[in-house]
Amino acid sequence: MTPRVLVTETLARSGLELLRKACDVTVRLNPSSDELAQIIGDYQGLIVRSSTQVTEAVLAAGSQLVVVGRAGTGVDNIDLEAATRHGIIVVNAPTGNTVAVAEHTMALMLALARHVCDANVGMHAGRWDKKRLMGSELRGKTLGLVGLGRVGAAVAARARAFDMQVIAYDPFVSPERAQQLDVQLVGLEQLLSQADYVSLHAPLTERTQGMIGARELALMKPSAYLVNCARGDLLNEDALAQALQAGTVAGAALDVFTQEPDVNPILRACPHCLLSPHLGASTEEAQTGAAEEVVQQVVDVLEGRSARYPVNIAALPPEEAAFLAPYLDLARRMGRFYAQFAENHLSRVEVTYAGEVATHDLSLLTAAALAGVLSEVDEPVNLVNAPLIARERGVVVNEVRTSETLDFADLITLRVCAAGGEHLLSGTVMRGKPHILRIDDYWFDFAPVGQLLVSEHIEQPGIIGNMGMLLGEAGVNISFVQVGRQARGGYGMMVLGVDDPLSRETLDRIKTLPSVRAIWLIRL
Repeated sequence: MTPRVLVTETLARSGLELLRKACDVTVRLNPSSDELAQIIGDYQGLIVRSSTQVTEAVLAAGSQLVVVGRAGTGVDNIDLEAATRHGIIVVNAPTGNTVAVAEHTMALMLALARHVCDANVGMHAGRWDKKRLMGSELRGKTLGLVGLGRVGAAVAARARAFDMQVIAYDPFVSPERAQQLDVQLVGLEQLLSQADYVSLHAPLTERTQGMIGARELALMKPSAYLVNCARGDLLNEDALAQALQAGTVAGAALDVFTQEPDVNPILRACPHCLLSPHLGASTEEAQTGAAEEVVQQVVDVLEGRSARYPVNIAALPPEEAAFLAPYLDLARRMGRFYAQFAENHLSRVEVTYAGEVATHDLSLLTAAALAGVLSEVDEPVNLVNAPLIARERGVVVNEVRTSETLDFADLITLRVCAAGGEHLLSGTVMRGKPHILRIDDYWFDFAPVGQLLVSEHIEQPGIIGNMGMLLGEAGVNISFVQVGRQARGGYGMMVLGVDDPLSRETLDRIKTLPSVRAIWLIRL
């Protein structure tokens, strides 16, 4: 029987032709979620872009549904957890728009450097502004890339062709990978202070939301330009507008915005601010590439083959599920803990298994740990694609089995090496729940769940009381406190579970407490 596939958004013609060779295709553009739920039961495949909302109700109604394809990268409009629960594979097209976004980034940089938009407006108005519109060359300038994933790497290659010096900030790229790209890895503050052009290519996470605000913009040179073709919410638009009005940043070019299509009106009134309506992936080639990439995977899944870019979690083999499920949760949480506790320039991940867990197939557990470690990168990472993404970023992965359990029935130890040093996490499962037992040289016992405030400090009287008092003044409730130390008066670490959101102001106040050396807010 020929599989039936429903397409709900515009798909490039070549993709539709490829799909029709293998499937019975119905195109019904832009149905509501209720309408989609009513008709999806007749189809084995569904292909969408960014507008169609593939909800729990839609997936539950898809009694024959095997695969959902997203013709593009982001899958925010698809309920991945529900798809996994219903046994539906979700695939995307992560490489289709890479070149298009990279080229648009370069186009915006060139337009800023040579005042192309101002020149065009002047010419159409009958002005010959040659003297006023003196530009500059990209040659010899420093480009700072915030994010060195697929798109960042593509921009780096093109910038090198313009004889630019390229530096990058990406905690999850190894020095070896950066060297292959002829890019120097630096810290974010160094990048902002050195770059002539700052281009954003980071993922949008809780940690990166608003990562470029007033403080970061103040670090940039007055002659520098900011380009954003990644995610609008990476940037505080009001802070950028103030910097442009004050002349502390020379100019900006934005293709993405916090609200689309209702762009913040303050940006439209800004001087030296070039705006484009989210055109990064709007090329014939990108749309064709994304369509063909996702269609081929949908056909592969429907014909019983593996997809190249599966997005959701692979199902556990039934015989392993009961035992390994809580350890998968533990490994993923340990990885996510590290991702928010990270040193820059990740190079090596080693996962050691001890006890009964070491007698099982560990590939999924290692993939879960990697998926957690890489959870802050600029593409969806899961059990299926985590090893591939680690290899692409030059991260060496080792898996070790040992009989040494340190008095625990089972123990998983995650050792992560980066340019700034090495971090170690150990954890186990108790009463079916994940517990972290060790961070570096400090021993604890806490559940890695919710919001955790982690501090490194010098042990002295009052550290717990001062922390509690400050959080109390901020209206933040503490659910538990765990303290680890080597000796009185030496270095120590404290982990607090907190029930309420912490503002940046509160975190800044905590950093100024006597003896506090570092602070991390970790959300799990």
